[in-house]
Amino acid sequence: MAHPTKTTCAALMNAGEKDVDEADFQDDLDEDDDNDDAWLECEEDADETGNQTARCLFCEAMLPSVEEALFSHCPEAHKFDIRQIKRKHDLDCIAYIKLVNFIRAKNVSSSDVNAVNPTSNAPWDCDDYMRPVLSNDAVLLFDIESLDDPDQSDPSQASSQDNLEEVRISGSEYNALLQRLQSAEQRAALAEESLARALQDLSMAKEFAQKVVASPYSSGEGLTSPLPGKTPHEDQAYFDSYAHYGIHEEMLKDKVRTESYRDFIYDNQHIFKNKVVLDVGCGTGILSMFAARAGAEHVIGVDQSEIIYQAMDIVRQNKLEDNITLIKGRVEDISIPVDKVDVIISEWMGYFLLFESMLDTVLYARDKYLAEGGMVYPDLCTLSLVAISDSESHASRIAFWDDVYGFKMTCMKSCVLEETSVDYINPETVMSDAAMVKCLDVTSVNVKDLEFTTDFKLKSSRDSSCTALVGYFDVIFEKNCRKTVMFSTGPSSQRTHWKQTVFLLRKPIPLKKGEVLSGKINCWRDATDSRSLIVTFDLEGARLKYFVR
Repeated sequence: MAHPTKTTCAALMNAGEKDVDEADFQDDLDEDDDNDDAWLECEEDADETGNQTARCLFCEAMLPSVEEALFSHCPEAHKFDIRQIKRKHDLDCIAYIKLVNFIRAKNVSSSDVNAVNPTSNAPWDCDDYMRPVLSNDAVLLFDIESLDDPDQSDPSQASSQDNLEEVRISGSEYNALLQRLQSAEQRAALAEESLARALQDLSMAKEFAQKVVASPYSSGEGLTSPLPGKTPHEDQAYFDSYAHYGIHEEMLKDKVRTESYRDFIYDNQHIFKNKVVLDVGCGTGILSMFAARAGAEHVIGVDQSEIIYQAMDIVRQNKLEDNITLIKGRVEDISIPVDKVDVIISEWMGYFLLFESMLDTVLYARDKYLAEGGMVYPDLCTLSLVAISDSESHASRIAFWDDVYGFKMTCMKSCVLEETSVDYINPETVMSDAAMVKCLDVTSVNVKDLEFTTDFKLKSSRDSSCTALVGYFDVIFEKNCRKTVMFSTGPSSQRTHWKQTVFLLRKPIPLKKGEVLSGKINCWRDATDSRSLIVTFDLEGARLKYFVR
């Protein structure tokens, strides 16, 4: 009665090497289908298990039969009862095969197997253990499900029956046996299909990792050279802020920003065609994919943030993994798979243009990797100031502290005034023309040039009181371009996620129409937080100090 299930077990043991010939077996079962009873030959069955030596599960002993190994030797020598294990874990044919291969592969003791909690996941419940550890392992051929048969409650006695030349079964038993065979073969097919999918996914993951992750180019040493004044831990906090999807969603939804980069790349494909491109701070990889679609031969995206792993999936989803290599790490700490690149692209701008100091990394990449005649984009950025008159906003932030629920808190004014705010400015509050205080040519500027002092003049456009100075920047893609693309973050332009930077004055300065407000701006890095800025204004004989952070 155990023959069909044992045949299935043998097929599972040799999965991937040969197929179960179900048709031949079905023909054998159908030969005597004219009668209500069927006769099955069992000589092969006896050869498979009863007369084949079997190695013990837990030692090197060789026993004359599987039954001798499982039901005599293992209980006596190792206190291991396969019948109890079968009932305890409800083993079917597949689980039994995994158990046997698990024991042989891991060399576990019988006490370890006996101690496994049936309410938790069994350690052998893994498709890896479908592969035989021993070739021609007779123990794998034993029909564990036969232990459910009350006529064979003691399989150690089954060996005597195996000496019979034939076993007679009824038609109902034959049908039940056939159903068990079909059910076992269905489970085997599902297991093989699941294993094949898992192996395919693993192979794809390995191939993708080799092509896209490019781990050989990473130093593997973490942050070895953070910005001056920053510890590796503090600098990592900056990158961690970009690991959350929300900030990338905000940037991608900024159509002014994203569509400007897209239009520049697509409208100037001659710059990217068959070129090697480096995307510094690639984030989700949007600029890398624009460049690849524009014909770049190879795009290398670098980002220290954890978002790089989502970028890898995005690149693969868009079938661009053959053109784009993504590397996790700081540009200063990793190596890239080429000596030089033709183009560097990056969206490095922060509030007040220079906040975050990401431009330092772009300039490092430029000096180390850019080939002679290569270009960095965007190539020009300007920083400008305007005067605004917004007495309501000024009062809400400054006069508020004069009376807070009946209490004076005027000491808070100095703290509030030193902190810049980032906000959308109503264009109607602008009361002067703009004054450019810094122009950056990214192809030639040096890090030392990013700290600056500039005189400026703001001509009033109406009679009013200046309550704040507002900073904004413009971005230009121009050099070697067939079509120049630019965008502005100014109050009168379409809104961007950068907004404007507001420097609130301690006291409003009254101006007549046509009157000029002259001043001097000083901008340098905060020594205690090198990604932040300190900005001072010399206005009307007074020096005002602000922190951009």
